[in-house]
Amino acid sequence: MKLTLGFSTCPNDTFIFDAMVHNRIDTENIEFELVMADVEELNRMAFKAEIDITKISYHAYAYIADSYRLLNSGSALGYKNGPLLVSKHKVFPDEIEYLKIAIPGKHTTANLLLSIAYPNQKNKKEYLFSDIEEVVASGEMDAGLIIHENRFTYQQKGLLKVADLGEFWETKTGMAIPLGGIVVNRKLNLEVQKSVNRIMKRSVEYAFENPKASYPFVKHHAQAMDDNVMQSHINLYVNEFTRDLGVGGRKAIETLYREAFENMVIPKIREDIFVE
Repeated sequence: MKLTLGFSTCPNDTFIFDAMVHNRIDTENIEFELVMADVEELNRMAFKAEIDITKISYHAYAYIADSYRLLNSGSALGYKNGPLLVSKHKVFPDEIEYLKIAIPGKHTTANLLLSIAYPNQKNKKEYLFSDIEEVVASGEMDAGLIIHENRFTYQQKGLLKVADLGEFWETKTGMAIPLGGIVVNRKLNLEVQKSVNRIMKRSVEYAFENPKASYPFVKHHAQAMDDNVMQSHINLYVNEFTRDLGVGGRKAIETLYREAFENMVIPKIREDIFVE
């Protein structure tokens, strides 16, 4: 059986998917046809339900739960790794709702957290996540919501941290921040869904046990990224929640959806969202 598999070129994704796409583990007779794209592009593909397995923003999942289930492994979910709001100039909290803010996509979890933290902030414009530092530094936008490796580079561009939305979430709930997860299409037979769940966990565990094995794959897609930034990126987004969400991870996800629904950011989500 061949299934389409989507994930980004970011180091945390290439690190955890390396083993399953290069047959380093038992893939239970499933082959994978790779679709590598920015997470917002993957979100758009999932909205059309045209991909079998994919990385997706937890925000986007709220709108496609009828088409996909979440895997228990592979998530980017943790502490002190949330999106940052940055600007060229010092900004006071009561000024944030009046800023022109660059966001990395309407359905990113970063934008979801921004909407919960600053519900009156409506002046947003979408950009590719890697372009946000530049549009803020140039003055095209007043502030930008940065994710991924830009967390490690924004100060080099002369930008200042305005707000840490991960810190906001942790203070509000005491829970980990659900950023991105891996989903499998509900149209697939339930046994296939469970098989994909097992394969994903094996791939993550292989990555933990053999961290150097994925280096060529990670480095190739990281391109010009400094090795230290690349490793910091992996360390920040890959953790025990990536191995298995567990009770704590699931509770954090359910809390995110409850908070977002109560703040009228997303519709009410169905209950059977995980592959069991």
